[in-house]
Amino acid sequence: MPFLRTDDGVDLFYEEAGSGTPMVFVHEFAGDSRSWEMQMRFFSRRYRCVVFNARGYPPSAVPNSATSYSQDRATDDISAVIKGLNLAPAHVVGLSMGAFATLHLGLRHPQLARSLVAAGVGYGAAPGKRDQFRAEVDATAARIRAEGMDKMADIYSRGPTRLVFEEKDPRGFKEFQTQLAEHSTEGSALTMQGVQRERPSLFDLEAGFKQMKVPTLVIAGDEDEPTLEPSLFLKRSIMSSALLVMPKCGHTMNLEDPDAFNRAVLDFVTQVDCGRWTQRIPESLSGAIISAKEK
Repeated sequence: MPFLRTDDGVDLFYEEAGSGTPMVFVHEFAGDSRSWEMQMRFFSRRYRCVVFNARGYPPSAVPNSATSYSQDRATDDISAVIKGLNLAPAHVVGLSMGAFATLHLGLRHPQLARSLVAAGVGYGAAPGKRDQFRAEVDATAARIRAEGMDKMADIYSRGPTRLVFEEKDPRGFKEFQTQLAEHSTEGSALTMQGVQRERPSLFDLEAGFKQMKVPTLVIAGDEDEPTLEPSLFLKRSIMSSALLVMPKCGHTMNLEDPDAFNRAVLDFVTQVDCGRWTQRIPESLSGAIISAKEK
């Protein structure tokens, strides 16, 4: 079983498949490296694909100190994987919690990224939602510790943005629930409190996003309500970005609609690799509705 060690001494489990241009997948809170299996099978035919379990997600180590979990730590762990396996620059694909870390990688370590995919990103980031999000995080972390992930999996997996997954693919949803129930109770609680609760709002990072040049694809499900406004904000802030909204889709789009997700990501990274992904045309932001700018 392969592991690599981070700068602060945490062992991260990883797997890889395929060869070629590197592509790293970063999982969400309710997932782990197994969540990317359909992407690993698809993209490893053309790319060197790497998945890893975040700290707190066995078989990766589960540090017992709250200070070992933060947004910066999550971002640094992606950096550790890329540097440790000599992948730079890599296409980095993140979902939800993993997408936050992917965007922070673009802000802090742009030289490590060939491109960024930020899918299902924005929980708690919208203006006016910060206090509500933190209160829900606190309550969820307390229940995880009190009841254990084996019991909380059934409750957490049926959040409002995941119901469409169960509706469209009961078999896939059941597998998702089963894997979630196997997560570490303490690792999940610490991740919820240290990474999820304390991360900065995306809207507070606007100045950095406006300077970011890494090619970026933002993907949202149209039934993943908490991500819609933040996704529009990212599209408007990152001049190297595009926005895809997947129809009749919730939070876990790589599992709900893997073919559409894979094809969209493949089209994106293909354009990046052949040098055809461009910055947004400044004149498209003139504020006019139909009038062209006078020359």
